[in-house]
Amino acid sequence: MAPSSERLFDSLGHFGRFQAFVYFASVFQAMSCGIHYLASVFMAVTPNFVCDIPGNVSNVLSYNSSGSSIEDIWTLWTSTENYIVVQLEDGETWELNQCSRSKREVSSALTYEYEGNKSEFSCSDGFLYDHTKWKSTIVTEWDLVCDREWLAKLIQPTFMLGVLIGAVIFGDIADRMGRQRVIWFTSAGQFVFGVAVAFTFDYYSFVVVRFLLAMVSSGYLVVAFVYVTEFVGTKARTWASMHVHAFFAVGVMVVALVGFLVRTWWVYQIFLSITTLPFVLCCWMLPETPFWLLSEERYEDAQKVINIMARWNKVNTPCKISELCSVQQDDLVSGRMGNNNVSSTKKHNILYLFCNWHIARRTITVWLVWFTGSLGYYVFSLSSVNLGGNEYLNLFLIGAVELPSYVIACIGMDKLGRRNTLIPFLLSSALICVLIMFIPQDFNILIILANMAGKFSIGVAFGLIYLYTAELYPTIVRSLAVGSGSMMCRVGSVVAPFCVYLRSVWIFMPLLLVGIMALLSGILTIMLPETLGKPLTNTFVEATEMGRNKENCSGKTPPEKIEMFGQETASTEK
Repeated sequence: MAPSSERLFDSLGHFGRFQAFVYFASVFQAMSCGIHYLASVFMAVTPNFVCDIPGNVSNVLSYNSSGSSIEDIWTLWTSTENYIVVQLEDGETWELNQCSRSKREVSSALTYEYEGNKSEFSCSDGFLYDHTKWKSTIVTEWDLVCDREWLAKLIQPTFMLGVLIGAVIFGDIADRMGRQRVIWFTSAGQFVFGVAVAFTFDYYSFVVVRFLLAMVSSGYLVVAFVYVTEFVGTKARTWASMHVHAFFAVGVMVVALVGFLVRTWWVYQIFLSITTLPFVLCCWMLPETPFWLLSEERYEDAQKVINIMARWNKVNTPCKISELCSVQQDDLVSGRMGNNNVSSTKKHNILYLFCNWHIARRTITVWLVWFTGSLGYYVFSLSSVNLGGNEYLNLFLIGAVELPSYVIACIGMDKLGRRNTLIPFLLSSALICVLIMFIPQDFNILIILANMAGKFSIGVAFGLIYLYTAELYPTIVRSLAVGSGSMMCRVGSVVAPFCVYLRSVWIFMPLLLVGIMALLSGILTIMLPETLGKPLTNTFVEATEMGRNKENCSGKTPPEKIEMFGQETASTEK
């Protein structure tokens, strides 16, 4: 931040009682983002199913087991490749598959094997579902199976597309209208749209409302990060910004807990949506950030917020707005003198991130790490319910393992450095993905532990990349660099569900893809410069020299004396 902002925190405290209240109140709602991002893990479960039959069942036979009703067979039916034989009260005998059914022409003694003639029929009477674990899901509600299965697979990608669009839209609105208003709207929107999802009447209205829910959830997470960052001083900013992710992880754990307790999808959705209702009722108490008020020249309102901060933090002589404005004016004058009257607010496009080979290589590597972090995060999370054992416990542990990962990331960044922490955890993620492929499938506990280790490693890498990105680029394109990296992150979140679906091709295909991307990212990261203890760069020349290369940005580099004006606040998104 500019020197004036540091003067404010030096006067009021970097993380006093006021900042603690604002921080925990704001990030509490971040749990709701984690909840809605992963809610479809259980809401869109596809249970065992077969075609329905036109009549009442008298006997049922499935390979080596029998019963009087299909409900008796579900617990014994171990393979979806086997059909179920049912005998109706009128004597007809049917073979039921998942997407087709056939009627035996000769109704003899009820046997599983049959060599006679059969007539094939479609599933015109609907489907029969196994309700042992879930009484109702959106798949059973709207028959999203067989030729409609692709509609179920689009639920998570369309949600993530809403996440991408929402981050862009609400990030811009927050700069124009203020952080406070966007936090009010998006937090209320999460509750309203979250509950509305439970009352949608068909698949298409469900997808539309979930898309809107994704937009406001993403918007809240982005703006809340900026909001708390503008209230926290540099001495606490690394830990505070990193642990916004921790509350997101708690939301994932809440999904597992509610999924275990509630087995009807619309009730499950309502319970998830009201989890953070207390914040919605009191979010109007949160003030606007003084820095946004200063940028809008609302000096009296900014002074009121500063006075409130001072009272909460028990500071007798709060910093005066006139002093901050004086420092800002001095910075502005010196910046103009050093820049020979060339405005530092010149707009820069994405091509500036490729101004020479060294900066371009840095950009490609950073984008790849953002993409890999998001891809790995969601592949491990979404795949957790398919690991065997208790799927609810699996997801809970996958969310819980994130909490220590962010602590390790903070310690590693401060002690070892950004690059020296990022590289080993990316490479270890790749190694873990390979090791999981060699674990026998009946070793459920070992597989779950290995997936937790993979999620831990990718969580460390994913947690620190946003700050590392901000430090790798000069001030004039810092926001652009972080924003573009964040966009690559969201592309990864859109691709991740499709990657998980590749399990149907080969069970280890998602892990193979994540492992390859993590290995490639780790190797390329070796060529990035270390930024620990180094000052933020202001120009492309300084940023290139940090990489131990003197090459200039061929005609595209602004003069060396450009001073730092741009806001250094970076936004991150899951």
